Amino acid sequence: MTEIAISKARSELGDLVRRAAHGRETIALTDHGHVAALLVSPQVIEDLEDSLAIAERERRTAQGTLGEGVSHEEVGRMLGLRA
Repeated sequence: MTEIAISKARSELGDLVRRAAHGRETIALTDHGHVAALLVSPQVIEDLEDSLAIAERERRTAQGTLGEGVSHEEVGRMLGLRA
């Protein structure tokens, strides 16, 4: 993770955003030496959300609290993709 002071980041914001977005690099913006915010790629957040959803499903399955769910066929009918 790269750290950069907010005062310096102002003049480099475009480049920093591109580095985070395309290089999947996390940029930590610091304020008086403390991390105040992070610039991260949206893909990183999506990957974390996917991992969290999978872990939650596995936890609920292990506890026996996962409901029946909906079949692919039923989802297709709900979306109007199947008759």
